[in-house]
Amino acid sequence: MGRGGVHKDRSDGPERKCIATGEVQPKYGLIRFVAAPDGQVFPDVAAKLPGRGVYVAADRSALEKAVSKKLFARGFKAQVTASPDLANEVERQVTRRVIELLSLARKSGDAVAGYEKVKAMLDREEAQVLLQAADGSGRGKSKLSTPHFGKYIGWLTADELGQAFGRQTVIHAALASGGLAKRVVEEAQRLLGLRETDDGGKGRAEG
Repeated sequence: MGRGGVHKDRSDGPERKCIATGEVQPKYGLIRFVAAPDGQVFPDVAAKLPGRGVYVAADRSALEKAVSKKLFARGFKAQVTASPDLANEVERQVTRRVIELLSLARKSGDAVAGYEKVKAMLDREEAQVLLQAADGSGRGKSKLSTPHFGKYIGWLTADELGQAFGRQTVIHAALASGGLAKRVVEEAQRLLGLRETDDGGKGRAEG
């Protein structure tokens, strides 16, 4: 597993080089950045903005190194300015992407929240991803198990999961297999590298 909790054995898709670590890896494990005409560096977490882009691993220490060592100037081959708060801004944007993807999955009927609904989906072996709030009760979370050959995401807060499901807070959620599940897992793995967690190890992607 590479930086940001992202598996490095996936061979499909284009690869890019991180300006901070020098590692070449698939684009889904990196964050793209672009420079505005005034030289300000902006994150392009969806990788859709026009212009030349440079890439940094989805890893907080790599981002902080890129800012402190002024590596963006080398990457863009120009005088550019990167905010000292850039790593936090990237984390906020990736968090928002995960929440938006989960919300889309909920609206399409592929995601459920609440202990009983999640347990039922797991029992029917329809769940591909188990999500549990990082700040939820450890005892309560231990009653549910990661799907066989599935994934576990445990570094979103109850408030963040709540935003995705239109509730105040959510502790347990599950996601059925499909295109959105794959995207949620990839974005959540990028978020893991950006987020400083200390949850005894269960905050790592499993599967």
